[in-house]
Amino acid sequence: MFEIYKKMVKEAISAQKADLNTIKKNRGKKFKVTDTKAYLDVVNKMTVANGQSSSVINLHVDSVNAHYKTLSGLTETVRPEDDPFVEHYQTPAVLEILYKEDESFKKSVDKFIDAISMSEALIGREVVRRYGGFYGPTCVVDFALIPGSTSNVVNQILKGVDIPEAHKQAILSAKSWGMNTSYGIGEVFAGQIENGATLTDAVENEIKMIKRVYESPIDAQTELMAIAGHKSFDVNRYMLKYKKEMERTVKAAMDDGVHYGNIVTVPAYCVGDISHHIAQSTYNMCKDDVVLAVIDATTDVMESTLEKALPNFKNEYEPLTLATGSSACAVEYMLELDGFNAPMIVDLLTKRFHNYVQQYPTRGAAAELHNCDFMDMIYRGWKYLDLERRMKNGSKGPLKPDVAGFKVNLEPIHENEVIMNPQRYAYPSCAISVRFSALMRLADYPCLLTSEPVTATMMTNIIAMHKESPASPARVCKGCASASLVDFRHSYCQWKESV
Repeated sequence: MFEIYKKMVKEAISAQKADLNTIKKNRGKKFKVTDTKAYLDVVNKMTVANGQSSSVINLHVDSVNAHYKTLSGLTETVRPEDDPFVEHYQTPAVLEILYKEDESFKKSVDKFIDAISMSEALIGREVVRRYGGFYGPTCVVDFALIPGSTSNVVNQILKGVDIPEAHKQAILSAKSWGMNTSYGIGEVFAGQIENGATLTDAVENEIKMIKRVYESPIDAQTELMAIAGHKSFDVNRYMLKYKKEMERTVKAAMDDGVHYGNIVTVPAYCVGDISHHIAQSTYNMCKDDVVLAVIDATTDVMESTLEKALPNFKNEYEPLTLATGSSACAVEYMLELDGFNAPMIVDLLTKRFHNYVQQYPTRGAAAELHNCDFMDMIYRGWKYLDLERRMKNGSKGPLKPDVAGFKVNLEPIHENEVIMNPQRYAYPSCAISVRFSALMRLADYPCLLTSEPVTATMMTNIIAMHKESPASPARVCKGCASASLVDFRHSYCQWKESV
């Protein structure tokens, strides 16, 4: 097992550093799709360890190659407004392959679509709650089953549908980690209400949109992107080409007994580094030295912590837990260097959310996505650091928070010249909020802090060891920051009732 742990850490950190080094090299410049080849090269070095399914690893590797090949054949660059969606053109294509290859699965999806039509009361209640901000800063396109999320609603509908459990899980996976922000529950409803439609008509059209996503995944995605004003490339051509490129890989995974829930998600969550994390928006954001330094220091904390823990891992889930836990500690620690902490920021962003709802009632379904991610991350880090401080009982020695029995190394933060010299980036005598302001920029875009390339790579390695079990959505209590510190909403969560 040690070799698997070593492989997981090496591949994950290599993916993170491919992104980070490319951004360092090109920040402030014009983005080109070919800039992302460093990430592609790292993915192509992924291997299959003993006990892992090669077909699962292939879903990851082949998808990234198909994505790069297809995208670079359509455009030289992607504008910032379009880059978040590049990781949401894969699942529609994969779903259509499954529809064609497995008639029984297509029949199950048809039954689910019929159930959507019969769920007017449920959908009506949930879209009204989302529109009015009932659940607080909750992410409609969340990757778990939190209240107000699309996955939560889909799960509630699926529970009453008479189809095989594995098919229910695949349908839920497709909307959780796969084509998540393709459509978020309540978007049509909110837009129509603000344009003067009746509640009845708005709910009816909402239901039509939800059904459309499953009836014709590629056509629906094409229509949604036209509504969104996508201009960088022809998304329909992309999906048709990607679908053709992935047919053999998807069929092989089906033949190998990979759970359909994994087949619809693995190809999607691994491509975002190409023209999203490595992208114009990231190049622009990281022109700020302090923003870049936060990502750099967090990466160093994660890498040094994982490498030290390698000989002591006891199962394949611990590297993932420590990777995300160490980065959470790192970000919270940097926040605390300026006298802030997670409870303060969660309170601030929760109050901001309620005002935002009133100012922007037709806000996008993904608007709060990364604010929620950021709050959850720093809240988790705060809990580790708070416990460490209490255990030290006033001692002034360095903090070494414990995550799942492993010590987090925060020293790379102190070794980072930019992070430890904020006076160089503001009025020198008053530079008391420099790091905080950089972190607030990253609150809208924490993908390389949480970190998505790390979690995606590690998740593929884990799924390759458990191909028959659906890995998405996350069937655990996330300990949502806002629900734990400000708002009350735990009773509306679906994680314990997941199909």
